[in-house]
Amino acid sequence: MQKVTVSWLKSLEVLENVPEDQLQWLIDVSEDQFFQDGDMLNQPGWPMTGPHVIVEGNMRFYMLQGAGRRDFVDVGPGSITGYMPFSRGIVSKGYAQAVGSLHVLSFPTGRINEMIKEHFELTQALVHIMTNRVRDFTALQQQNEKMMALGKLSAGLAHELNNPASAIVRDSTSLSKHLRLVPESLKSMFTIKMDEDQVDGVTDELFKVLNARNDTRLSLKQRTHLEDEIAGWLDENEIENAYDIAESFVDFKFSIANFDTLKSHIPQTHLSTIINWMSNKLVAEKMIEDIQESSKRIAELVSSVKTFTHMDRGQDKQYADIHIGILNTLTMLGYKIKKGNVSVIEDFDRTLPEVKALIGELNQVWTNLIDNALDAMAPAGKGTLTIKTRRDREFVEVFIVDDGPGIPPEIQSQVFDPFFTTKEMGKGTGMGLEVVQRIVKQHRGSIKMKSQPGLTVFSVCFLIDG
Repeated sequence: MQKVTVSWLKSLEVLENVPEDQLQWLIDVSEDQFFQDGDMLNQPGWPMTGPHVIVEGNMRFYMLQGAGRRDFVDVGPGSITGYMPFSRGIVSKGYAQAVGSLHVLSFPTGRINEMIKEHFELTQALVHIMTNRVRDFTALQQQNEKMMALGKLSAGLAHELNNPASAIVRDSTSLSKHLRLVPESLKSMFTIKMDEDQVDGVTDELFKVLNARNDTRLSLKQRTHLEDEIAGWLDENEIENAYDIAESFVDFKFSIANFDTLKSHIPQTHLSTIINWMSNKLVAEKMIEDIQESSKRIAELVSSVKTFTHMDRGQDKQYADIHIGILNTLTMLGYKIKKGNVSVIEDFDRTLPEVKALIGELNQVWTNLIDNALDAMAPAGKGTLTIKTRRDREFVEVFIVDDGPGIPPEIQSQVFDPFFTTKEMGKGTGMGLEVVQRIVKQHRGSIKMKSQPGLTVFSVCFLIDG
């Protein structure tokens, strides 16, 4: 068994500069404690004790979340843990458990004030341990929260990317097969004789339709009606494949008037051949449009990821339009928004100036708040998410509003506490809102919450020129 002596304490880096008489006093007033594997040294709600110097063995710190356990850190011989001078933590928020046989030198917490008054160097060393512990733990948790945020986004992003990528593969394959059929239609086209005016009339009408096309989508009822009209016209005019090719003309919003104009320029003997050839061209055009649209969607998603993470910028504060980060966050969470049947209302003050901020960090704020709102509305199978921005003198305010069931009054005071979460294991660290609050304070701002059934509002306020 290791005997705790002044020389042994001196061998610990954190205590090497503490005078020997103070270390001897620490030994004299402290108590050797021994624990077996699995013994609990602390639990949530128990008073904080210590400081404790681990002499032999290991100690595990963890929290229970749902039906699982979330481990935070294991400490071994030479580590100093527990209550420290000037610590604001009075009761434990987690569990401390012995791993194997554990030998601890435990300082009586009731004598902390005596230590502070009479043993400056010892107090200073322990405060240094506390500040390092807070810094390291904060960095670890912020990194864990970033990974959680990335995990929240990755599943939805995979779906968002998979859809246009699959469309490109599907359409390019179909286009390749379609183009192999073109030579067959060309054979018929080569036998056609038309004068220049007739050709101009056909091409002018075709491009008039293509150029006039807009992005207005037909309803299912409108589309079905137009398809029946076109198929009927084609059938009446003895066009081959009338009911098969009608759909391609509907895609480009051809009208019966357009067909009548085309007919006036095409000899009857060639009408079926030219209409079928036009259908082939329109099918190819539609596939190319779909490929272009899918490619554009992938490019937009990649751009959103790049802007969201701010991966091309340094770590200093930058001036940027706050709305870009919010919109990119909505893009990244797009799959979850659609899956939850959530309507998004963007009530943005576009006159807001650019804000000076750590944009990547702020994006983490928007991700946590919006994701929490989506989770709150999920049980109802629908909802409305409202995001509002406005200026208040030298501050910018952002409101994230959902119409979910609200946060119960009895836990509202705890939502910003470290480790507090109502989510099941694997879906939340309990650090999300604590990290959000820390980032907002880093920008010299504040975050507030108001909640009642059907209305929860998180308001973030920070300096524009932070």
